Amino acid sequence: MKFIGEITDPVHRYISFSAVERDLIDTSVFQRLRRIRQLAGAHLVYPSAQHSRFEHSLGTMHVAGYAGESLLRKGFIDNEDNIQQLRLAALLHDVGHGPFSHLFEEVLESKCSITHEDMGKNVIIKSEIGDVLRGHGFTPSDICSLSFGESKSSFLNEIIAGSLSADIMDYLSRDSLFTGAEYGKIDYHRLIASFEVVATGHLAINKSALYSFESMLISRYEMFKAVYFHKTVRSAEVMLLHSLAQADNYLQITKLSLDKFLNLTDEITLEQICSIDQNENVAKLARDYRDRRLLKCVYEKFLHKRDRLYYKMNISTLEELRLRICDAAGVHENTVFVDASRAPSMPLTPSKEEINSIILVDKERAYDTPISEFPVISSITGFLDMLRIYTTAESRNAVTSSIDKVLGDPN
Repeated sequence: MKFIGEITDPVHRYISFSAVERDLIDTSVFQRLRRIRQLAGAHLVYPSAQHSRFEHSLGTMHVAGYAGESLLRKGFIDNEDNIQQLRLAALLHDVGHGPFSHLFEEVLESKCSITHEDMGKNVIIKSEIGDVLRGHGFTPSDICSLSFGESKSSFLNEIIAGSLSADIMDYLSRDSLFTGAEYGKIDYHRLIASFEVVATGHLAINKSALYSFESMLISRYEMFKAVYFHKTVRSAEVMLLHSLAQADNYLQITKLSLDKFLNLTDEITLEQICSIDQNENVAKLARDYRDRRLLKCVYEKFLHKRDRLYYKMNISTLEELRLRICDAAGVHENTVFVDASRAPSMPLTPSKEEINSIILVDKERAYDTPISEFPVISSITGFLDMLRIYTTAESRNAVTSSIDKVLGDPN
């Protein structure tokens, strides 16, 4: 590949870019990602976590290119054009994110059944991104398919999204660095150097890199517990989530045209919500978030399958629980929030299923090995399920004393 420049990066040191990559990065559509934080409200707990989707996208492109070069040397990729397409797909994999990333997506999906992948497809094909790709001889629909794990090549899809993806290798390293948490440090160089492609067309690793793979999955699990599911981080995100959902009734942010959607950023959207006059509760929640007057966590529990509440974590049951707590505490309904956080302990495949095996190559023989055969990894499979109850500082004592009455023995 012909690179025309490089960007200094604290995670990967230097990220080289080609002409088409430069032109994509310079579009207003891609520059918008600078104004969407990677970790939404985490900066209110980890002050340095100000990094954005912009630099994560650059890092993912870099790691994907590194993976492509490794496979090219081994003969699994035909030429450098394939590496360029892989890098472009990785660069654009997050281009459809809205303000506050997955929080906006949760509102968008609940109201319109649209994901950030759906928005990303529209952005790549219908915006200036598509014009740049076509101008350099690339087909936007092909890049789009690869960006969201829908190309005909299984192993290329798996480099973009999956347990061995460039995405996870960058975000764990980047989130760890900028939060200051040590859990996300991984040896992705060792993993990528071990990449193989087996007869079925799937991505595999050499058995010698198994420990690096185990370490990465454990790091991801620990980052969820320490950062992504941190009780105060979730407090901020609960406030954002409810603000976004309620503000949509006034701002119609989930029904905007593509052009107007591309004008939304974290700060613009937050200020719009703070300025809503029709509903003081929505505006107050947003202003409290902005000024870091966060909700207080008065109850938390990691749920397991043996817990009675595990099988009742649905919207109607949680809403019933919230109202019962409000009634028992004698507080207003707007002051209590029940948060049921769920995430798969294992990364998802491109088809959105939790991984249950890894293909290992040992002396040119491939083994599709179940995760259950690795005790350390097997012990963290399933889902991370956390139930938390939040309330305002003023209602804290009343709500705390009412929880035992409502929940009784949570097991």
